[in-house]
Amino acid sequence: MPRSVNAVAKRARRKKVLKLAKGYFGRRKNVWTVAKNAVDKAMLYAYRDRKTNKRNFRSLWITRINAAARLHGLSYSQFMGKVKSNGIELNRKVLADLAMNHPDAFKAVVDKIK
Repeated sequence: MPRSVNAVAKRARRKKVLKLAKGYFGRRKNVWTVAKNAVDKAMLYAYRDRKTNKRNFRSLWITRINAAARLHGLSYSQFMGKVKSNGIELNRKVLADLAMNHPDAFKAVVDKIK
């Protein structure tokens, strides 16, 4: 019995990977084995860094809230503790935005919890 191959599917798989490798430098963009490894690694980094991005943003928000709270005589932990105990349901993202772009609104939040 002759050997059966599926060249159409194989070509489609390779085209898919090479399309993902578009814009890479050197042989990474057009040589199958190199491109496959480069795309695999890139997908791994993308997955990992979606998680890292969330951590980085949370850290940034905390830094901004801390800086704004200290202008009003509170540390970050004191401020967040009072926010929670007073039932203010603003998350860190919103509080950081208020601190940066709307200082009057942030001051109103501080006055409410004091």
